[in-house]
Amino acid sequence: MQLSEGKIKRMNNLADSRGVIGAAAMDQRGSLEKAIKKHAGASETSAAAMQDFKAAVTKVLTPHASAILLDPEFGLPASKQRAANAGLLLAYEKSGYDNDRPGRLPDLLPEWTVRKIMEQGADAIKLLLYYTPFEDAAINAEKHSFVERVGVECDYNQIPFFLEFIGYDPKGGDGKDPEYAKRKPEIVTGSVAEFSKPEYHVDVLKIEIPVNLQYIEGTRSYKGPAAYSRAEALDHYRRAADAAKRPFIYLSAGVSNDQFLESLEMAAEAGVRFNGVLCGRATWQEGIPLFAKQGREALEKWLADTGVRNIKALNERLAPASPWFASYGVDSADKLLAASS
Repeated sequence: MQLSEGKIKRMNNLADSRGVIGAAAMDQRGSLEKAIKKHAGASETSAAAMQDFKAAVTKVLTPHASAILLDPEFGLPASKQRAANAGLLLAYEKSGYDNDRPGRLPDLLPEWTVRKIMEQGADAIKLLLYYTPFEDAAINAEKHSFVERVGVECDYNQIPFFLEFIGYDPKGGDGKDPEYAKRKPEIVTGSVAEFSKPEYHVDVLKIEIPVNLQYIEGTRSYKGPAAYSRAEALDHYRRAADAAKRPFIYLSAGVSNDQFLESLEMAAEAGVRFNGVLCGRATWQEGIPLFAKQGREALEKWLADTGVRNIKALNERLAPASPWFASYGVDSADKLLAASS
């Protein structure tokens, strides 16, 4: 694997002094609109409210993060309020997926290109893809081509490409039942193996925790029934990590802060060489009702207390993480730069 000089420099902007990625995620759109509307008891959520929420999270949390993930639709004003230490990732996909066709097919924001996103100060492009190896082959072939096109565009512009893939049940289940939990390790590991292939030009894999802690007996998050033993779960972590031929970071996927912290503790216990996190709702989602009912000032006050405490606890769980450049077999980004020149 080789990286261009532009990609290496931008990767450094997204990582901390150790080379570990401790990024906050605030690119939610449809789900955030619905949550604010629900708690406000309103018929809709205004664009101004979306911008305000994102700006508050960015302002308060980025002093404690190596980067922030935002979206071009509502997040650009917030990007100007990030701390000087924080790099910027911008989402390239539309929120959600195509409901008119089977397979949860993605689409890009039609008025944006990688070049235009870079002009907004982005250090990386993020693409979210709903994916399972068990989907119809024709649907997955379309998704593979879609990802490859974005990867080539990022390569041309020398900007890191972060691919986030979220598993799902092609039969229509909600993905929260114990039967899906049993299939989840294979879904995550198969997806990691697929998008590690060089033709996709992915620079960082943003992956789900490969197990559901609510179905591991003995965890703090356990609700039952058991889908795997603790030893089996740790092995699933290792298998997914072994499949990664690129740097990879974990995403919180909407779970609670406590569950995500425990998930990272298990990753450390498994001894996997993950390269950080890109954590969103686990850190700030409990502040949504306050914002909806009392406004931005109340949210900022909550974030300054509970939100900062959440992200500091998350950073503590990154102590065992490896620098992103270690995935290239070197002990510094400078060595990668020397090899690229």
